[in-house]
Order: sequence, then C-alpha cells, then structure tokens
Amino acid sequence: MSPDKEFDEKVDDKVDEKVDEEFEIRVAHAMSRTTGDFPPHSADLVRRSVGRGRRMRLYAAVRIAAAAVAVVGAGGGLLATGAFGGHGDGTPEQLRTAARGTPTGKPASRAAAPVSGEEMVRTLKSLLPPGGTVSAASGRGTQEGDDGVRPGAELTYTTAEGVSGIDLTVSRLDPGLPYDQQGDGGCLPVEVRPYDTCTTQKLPGGAVLNTTKSFTYPNSDTGQKRWYVVLTTADGAQLSVQEFGGGGEKASSGGADPLLSLPRLTSIVRSHAWQKVIAALPAPERTPASTASPRREHASGARLTRVLKDHLPRGGTVSDVNASDGLVQLVHDDGHGKNMVEVDVQYDMTDSLAGLMDCDDVPGHCEAVTLGDGTRVKKVRGKSEKGGSAQVWLVDTLRPDGRRVVVREINSFAESAPVTRPRPELGMDRLLRIALDKRFFTG
Repeated sequence: MSPDKEFDEKVDDKVDEKVDEEFEIRVAHAMSRTTGDFPPHSADLVRRSVGRGRRMRLYAAVRIAAAAVAVVGAGGGLLATGAFGGHGDGTPEQLRTAARGTPTGKPASRAAAPVSGEEMVRTLKSLLPPGGTVSAASGRGTQEGDDGVRPGAELTYTTAEGVSGIDLTVSRLDPGLPYDQQGDGGCLPVEVRPYDTCTTQKLPGGAVLNTTKSFTYPNSDTGQKRWYVVLTTADGAQLSVQEFGGGGEKASSGGADPLLSLPRLTSIVRSHAWQKVIAALPAPERTPASTASPRREHASGARLTRVLKDHLPRGGTVSDVNASDGLVQLVHDDGHGKNMVEVDVQYDMTDSLAGLMDCDDVPGHCEAVTLGDGTRVKKVRGKSEKGGSAQVWLVDTLRPDGRRVVVREINSFAESAPVTRPRPELGMDRLLRIALDKRFFTG
C-alpha cells in the first residue's frame, strides 16, 4: 500500500465533508470587455485567460486598474496559526485540529527574513509522502519578481505507482477586493467548467478551502487530470497547490489519477511551515481614496437574473445561476433537456462595435437590421466556438446611446458539454424580446 493511501485511511474527517452548495465565483465581471465577432466576449473568456496565465506559472502578481480583473495583490503579514485551521506540518492530527488563534490581518511590524527559492523547494519536499523521489525541482523566493511577489515551488514526484507534477504558490490578496474576485480561490460555474468537481468549505477561524478535480484542458472530460487545492486565510493569504497526473502540465495525454489525494494536497497548504513565507511578503499597497477611479455604470447581477427569469417559459426548472455585475448565466430545463441562457449587459460600446454590427465574415446564419428607434440588431445561429455539436443562438443589440445587451442560448448546460436537446429552447424571437427589455437598465 502506498504512503498516500495509508495517509488517507488515517484521516478521520476529510476536508470535503461539508460542501457549500452555492458556487463562489472568483472572477469579477468588472472588465470593460472589448468586442469582436460572434460569439461576443464573455466572462468565460476572462476566466480562461486567467486560468491559462496560472498554468503558465506566472508567479509575478498582476495589478490591473479597478475597471479590470484584479488577479493577485502583493502583501503579507504574520499569521496566527489558527488561520490555517490547525497546527503543525499537515499530519492527520492537523487536519482534525480546529483553529485556535485569531489572525491579526495586519502586516508584520518589521520585515521578516526573506525566503529563498531553494527553501521553498525544501519545504514542499518535506510535506510529500515518504518513499517517492523528487526531480526537476525549481523555486521562486519572496524577493524575486518584477512587480509584486508570488513565491512558489514546482517539482516532479515519482513513486512505483506513477508520476505527478506538483507546484505551489503563496500570495496575499488585495485587501480592497473580495477574495473570490481575485487569486485562485472559488469554484467556477458549470457553464464555464462543466467537468470540474469543486467543493468549498469554510474552516474554523475564517479560512476558506476549495478543492477541485479538473483536467488540464477543462473543456473536455478526458486527457491529463489536474487536481488542485486553494486555501484562503481570514486575513487574505492564499496558498495554492496543483498536481498533474502523469508528470508536468501537458506532459501526458493519459488519464492517470495524480499520486496525491485531495486530503494530502490539503495537508500541504494547511501546513504551519508556510507562515514564514507569508510573513516575508511585503505589505500590501493601498490606493489612496482620492485617486480611485470613478464608479462606472453597471447592471447588477441580481437585477439581470430577475429580468431574465421573467422571460423563461413557466413550468421549467432553473439551476446553476452564475450572476455578477453585467452578466448572468443560468441553466433552464423545460423537461426536454437542459438549455444554457446568458445575458451580457455593457455600456458605452458604440465606438468599440463600429463596423461589427453587420454580418460581414460572421460564421453561421446571420441577420442584421436597424429598428425604428435606431437600435442595431444582429441575430446569429452558429456552432459552438469550442467545437463539438452544440448550437449557439445569439441576439446582439446596440442602442443609440451605446448600451449593449447580448443574449445567447446553447442546447446544453455548457458550451463545451454534450448536447442535451435537439436545438436551443427559447428561439430567436424570444431572445430578441429579452435583449430589448429596458428593465436590465432601469430595474
């Protein structure tokens, strides 16, 4: 029996025992999206871009203005042990230990000693099960990086049962933004990640733990498996560890399970050993209130959800609602199969859409008209941009004052998922009525 299996049998209270049923969406829909051809840019594009950046090991923290997605803010502070929900080095006892301290949420009064890339690697190696071998190890310390700090370590771990690529990063989130709008935490909605198995657990002391089983190419349920765990402490530290079955990322096309289980990965991020790394991060930079960007117009996710639901056929069921400012996605099932519906609301889009509200070079069946009040309308029926057999039906409207509403539906619960009904449910006429509803802007 492998060391990891022995470990799993000793864990009395697996970390995924209590799962929040509500998805926590980590990406803010505050980005002023540029516009292109069909299909329009959506929150999925932002999420995929962020995900790709993480997979390419971009350790440097990213800071973008308030109108963009804030990914990771640099900062640090000495954590009380309870922030991790336990003590020690991640043994089964630590997984059972409740938080006993209260994170201060304040930067250390004096700079802690820096942590080198070599020490990051040594710490990660010390938390792996015994009996395996480590190769291709590299690390990044707390004083490395051009703009911000995101120390980390990555390595290849091999046993008689196989091989896994493992990497870990440590960062501190921007204290001025919700944790689920930055960094790596939170579960992505089914419309974006149809094949993920993700859980969210709130730990004693205020920390939040996310565990996910996914794939290197998340639009498919085959190929290399990617498992990852993210711990976000009450005072804004975030520890992320991910593992790829069969070796490093994209090193294998097989479907072997990663060697380390989710409980084992959880014990790594909850280890007390990372406290000195977090303490060594610089204090977060705060933007003075006087220089804050002016508030942009926006349509709240709650309002969009309410208006969209009013247009859905009665008697069906609604599930998997994913809503944020300017965007709502949901799945509607009328008893004949699941159907994803999305509404995207944007402001000041006249210049961005110049020359793009006609049907030139648009794949699929396209119609473009101008209504009596000057509203430009483009209707498109085409195939999914992600391949497969799903159909995407879309109505794109641009009002004379620059307000844009895009409504689309897919004959599945996600664009990359299997088809669940012969054709989209609502039809182009209903999509147009939804897009022209003034309540998206007025409430």
